Amino acid sequence: MNRAARVLLIVAAALASLGFLALAAWQVQRLGWKEDLIARVEQRLKAEPVPPPPASAAVGKDDEYRRLRLRGRFEPREALVQATTELGGGHWVLVPLRLDDGRMVLVNRGFVPPERRAADQHAAPAGPVELTGLLRLTEPGGGPLRRNEPAADRWYSRDVAAITARLGLAGPVAPFFVDEAADPAQPQRWPRPGLTVVRFNNNHAVYAATWLALAAMAAAAAGYLLREERRRATP
Repeated sequence: MNRAARVLLIVAAALASLGFLALAAWQVQRLGWKEDLIARVEQRLKAEPVPPPPASAAVGKDDEYRRLRLRGRFEPREALVQATTELGGGHWVLVPLRLDDGRMVLVNRGFVPPERRAADQHAAPAGPVELTGLLRLTEPGGGPLRRNEPAADRWYSRDVAAITARLGLAGPVAPFFVDEAADPAQPQRWPRPGLTVVRFNNNHAVYAATWLALAAMAAAAAGYLLREERRRATP
């Protein structure tokens, strides 16, 4: 290996070390952001339920998992969205709830196994209802591998706009849906509510340590090559 190639290798190792350090710093920033997110979500889950946001309010990530209290009547129509839960495979049952102020909110009433997918196996209450649940953001498009097929009533994600259009809902419809909370008075009811999974992967500390280790290895390699180059240059 000639001198130019050795110098190029030293520079590459040094740059790699700096790049790994930058990635480690980014992961430390991500760790802080993720811990703050988890703390904020946990605070929302413990808070008292509040009325749904007004129709004019913008709804985003800062609102997800907020506990809501809803009052209204269920509409006699529904959409079944494929789901996999701790109870196995089946469907989420999404039913529009007309609130007392006239607005509509899609409510995920819970999970049903395949043998209970028929509407008469999980009918919604006919009269006025009051429930609590978690605000969830719409899931447009479909699942990771399958697109929603509205015309065939095949749903792989809870796409509020598409389901709203398919059900032909009239009047203003909230741009989010609500996962209904479990009812202690009906622990075995179908659909089975309260199965929302609130989990955040938080491996940023491991990633930061990995990048730091790689940075140290690259720096050590650069140092070794530099010493060798100096040794070669010494008469």
